[in-house]
Amino acid sequence: MPEPSPRRMEPTRDYPLFGGAFSATLPPGAMDVSDLRPVPNNQEVFCHRVTDQSLIVELLEQQTHVQGEEAARYHFEDICGAQEARAVQVETVQPLFLENLALRGCCQEAWVLSGKQQVAKENQQVAKDVTVHQALLRLPQHQTDVLLTFSQPPPENVSLLPWSLGDFEQLVTSLTLHDPGIFGPQ
Repeated sequence: MPEPSPRRMEPTRDYPLFGGAFSATLPPGAMDVSDLRPVPNNQEVFCHRVTDQSLIVELLEQQTHVQGEEAARYHFEDICGAQEARAVQVETVQPLFLENLALRGCCQEAWVLSGKQQVAKENQQVAKDVTVHQALLRLPQHQTDVLLTFSQPPPENVSLLPWSLGDFEQLVTSLTLHDPGIFGPQ
């Protein structure tokens, strides 16, 4: 019997995040990891149904001691340190055009970083090369850095098409704030 060809499912538009305080367009086949295991309250985590790809949206305290490109590098290195990653390498850091963002009204600056790291999954000894793309959206009036991370381990199963950088870009540009009360009293 022939292998089924890769299928393309439709993205999920206006998916509620953080109890509806935000929404975004998720790529096809995204599974909410909180249905599988506990996830910290400041994160929304999604995994691909078949590949080891993941997407994370995090609300973080704004790191005012770093600005511009260095802020994007700081968050990348912080995540790599938390994951005990090896062979960490930043490949590019570029500004994002605010006019392309749904959050353009409250985002003061935005950066996208691409890099690589070697990291072992839980309960595994062998580290894999993982390509990481991060978007940093800085919301100073809310003292918040919004960090969106797209992790791409080497593909192992292509029965469903893996997510692309275009899928990640759609997540980043569609992220919309509906309830600023999530940040507490201002």
